[in-house]
Amino acid sequence: MKTGFIGAGNMGGALARAVKGKCDILICDALKEKAAALAREVNGTVADNLTAAREADWLFLAVKPYLASEVIGGIKEVLKGRAEPPVIVSMLAGVSISELEALLPEGMPIIRIMPNIPAATGNGMMMYAKNALVSDEKANEFVDLMADSGEILPMAEKLIDAGSAISGCGPAFVALFIEALADAGVACGLSRVDALKLAEATVSGTARHMLQTGMHPGVMKDAVCSPGGTTIQGVRALEEGGFRASAMNAVIKAYEKTVNK
Repeated sequence: MKTGFIGAGNMGGALARAVKGKCDILICDALKEKAAALAREVNGTVADNLTAAREADWLFLAVKPYLASEVIGGIKEVLKGRAEPPVIVSMLAGVSISELEALLPEGMPIIRIMPNIPAATGNGMMMYAKNALVSDEKANEFVDLMADSGEILPMAEKLIDAGSAISGCGPAFVALFIEALADAGVACGLSRVDALKLAEATVSGTARHMLQTGMHPGVMKDAVCSPGGTTIQGVRALEEGGFRASAMNAVIKAYEKTVNK
C-alpha cells in the first residue's frame, strides 16, 4: 500500500509521521529540501505530484486551501486515467467535499479531515467526514491507518469547521495559556525551565484527568477551589480579565474566518 502526501508542511508532516512503518510513503512538496528532510524522517520517497497521483492508494492533500484548484488541476488527468481511483484525503481548511468533487474527476472517493499538530506525537484530535463513494470498510481502513495520530472522530461535515476552530486552532490558544502561566511563574521567582515544566504538566495532566474520569471542567474547578482559598482568588482575577469570554471569542473568530473565506 502506498500513501502519498502532497504538501510536507506542519500538518502533512504530522500525518506522514503517524503512518510511518505502515505503508510506503511518497512525499511531495514544492520545496524539495523540505520534502527530502521529511522523507528521510519517515523512511519515505520524494516524489512529484503526478507520481503520487498515479501510484498512491491514499492521496493526502496537505496544501494551503488557496492552492487547491492549482494542485488538483495539475493531477486531474492522471487521476482520471486510473483504473481504480485512490481515496482522496483532504485537510484543506474550509474546502467542502462538494467543492472537492467539483474540482476532481467524477467518481473520486473523498475523506475530508481536520487534524491538529499534536498528531505528530500521537496526541492528536482528528475529525473526518466522507462522501458516498467511501465504503464503511474503507472508512475503517482509514481509521486504522491514522490510529497512531491520536483520537479519530467521525463528524457530520457541516460541523467540521466548528470543530476545527477548537481542535485545529486550539493548540495555539493552549500554548498561549501555557506560556502565560510560565511567565507568571518566572515573575514569582521560578526559573524559566521549572516554570514551563510546571505549566505544561499541569495543563496536560488536567486534560488527561478529565478525559479519563469524565469529570466536567466546572466540577474540576470547584474541586480545586477551597472556600476562602488561593485558587478562587486566581479564578476571580481570570474572570475580571474576561478569560472565558476571550477564549470563546477566539474560537468563534476562528470559525467565522473559516466559513467566510
